[in-house]
Amino acid sequence: MEDKKLLFRIRDLKQYFPVGKKHLGKEQKFVRANDGISLDIMEGETFGLVGESGCGKSTFGRTLLQLYKQTGGRIIYYGRSVEEFAPEYMGKILSNLDHQKKHCEELRKKAADMREKYEGMADGAEKNIYLNHVVEAEKEAYNKLMDITALIGGLYCAEDMTKIAPVFQEEYKILSEKRALNNKLATAKEEDKAALEASIKALEDKLPDVKKKIAALKEEYKNHADFAEYESYLDTGINLSELNGKEMDKLRKDIQLIFQDPYSSLNPRMTVGQIIGEGLKAHKMFKKGEEEQMQEYILKTMEDCGLAPYFIHRYPHQFSGGQRQRIGIARSLAVKPKFVVCDEAVSALDVSIQSQIINLLLDLKEENNLTYLFISHDLSVVKYISDRIGVMYLGTMMELGTTEEIFAHPTHPYTEALLSAIPTTDVEHKKEAIILEGDIPSPINPPKGCKFHTRCRYCTEICTQAVPQLEEIEPGHFVACHHKLGRKEEKN
Repeated sequence: MEDKKLLFRIRDLKQYFPVGKKHLGKEQKFVRANDGISLDIMEGETFGLVGESGCGKSTFGRTLLQLYKQTGGRIIYYGRSVEEFAPEYMGKILSNLDHQKKHCEELRKKAADMREKYEGMADGAEKNIYLNHVVEAEKEAYNKLMDITALIGGLYCAEDMTKIAPVFQEEYKILSEKRALNNKLATAKEEDKAALEASIKALEDKLPDVKKKIAALKEEYKNHADFAEYESYLDTGINLSELNGKEMDKLRKDIQLIFQDPYSSLNPRMTVGQIIGEGLKAHKMFKKGEEEQMQEYILKTMEDCGLAPYFIHRYPHQFSGGQRQRIGIARSLAVKPKFVVCDEAVSALDVSIQSQIINLLLDLKEENNLTYLFISHDLSVVKYISDRIGVMYLGTMMELGTTEEIFAHPTHPYTEALLSAIPTTDVEHKKEAIILEGDIPSPINPPKGCKFHTRCRYCTEICTQAVPQLEEIEPGHFVACHHKLGRKEEKN
């Protein structure tokens, strides 16, 4: 995994849905569908996401695509650079750097004071419960610091932000003007392209001088004690949660979704050709007068997805479930995405058809260098297709690691129980199924401390009080548990 490029960095992602109307004097209740999820997705990998129905898997996938506006946390996308995209949020931060830093320092001081208070408390239930508030405050301060240092790096250590802000504002102005011209160039007539290209070149020629000014400022502050640390936070990724609607629309081409239900996800009034071509028109991949080229491209996409050319004028009701799912896959891949969320893409299909669709997804991944988030509750399917696996329970990531590590050495009690439930024909090595007692708690009012403690056979007092943090126990293997399952005997 070390040689793979990072595509998504997700930190403390929260997605809450309000329940009912807010009444005066009463606390608003929320369904905590995703509650503080952190993980990285690498370019070219298949990341499998498993868990019981209702644990927030599909919500996580849709929030990642910004189909739901997230409640909190950061989703950083590295498929394009922030300089190339020049989003509006970049300009807002840079135009108000002084206020942004003051607010960040207030959050950091509050978190530091809370941590100091926690360290001075006597061991016991009160201390364990207070730790949850400390961690939340530290995450809030860290996210704010990342928002600023991602753009200005080591210059965050400058006491006077008004000194450095104008240089970054000048750079942003050039980048935003260049972005606007590139957008015009994409749909411009041939006779207008030369003038637009000349304007873009003129803006590009201004950038080196601005970069020199920034480098000179960094040279001035490079001996500051915290400069190197802040400079390491400099980030070229795009914060998806801060994009406006138009900006997100431009990124829709990069990130696509294959729906769970191959029946209701296709418009019954449109032919296969129209369904696949809809995305091509929305993203202006073909210009007016290029209908013939577009038709040929649709036929090629259909062929790649195992659909016969004569299907192009047929309607969804004329196909089987497996064929409809192939149409859904063709629709998503036609716009040449970099990342695809497969939301239970095979769960509604027969077992024989499932294998065909999974092999098709693997072939398309190799041909187009795709990255998948593969959501499923079928552990056997996930084991076959995934490079890494994340195990979710009640909106929280419980365990994360490579497929081999998760199946060979499950370290969270919930993962252990899930794996023990996989049906097997191997009589000699058959494991006894671990029955989870009790009902699944409500996501509206989840248990205090570890959410799994109401059903865990290893539960102790600390599990009912403090939320366990996702910790790396071995390179690439993360677990959120106070009582991680021992593995020494297994490895000897």
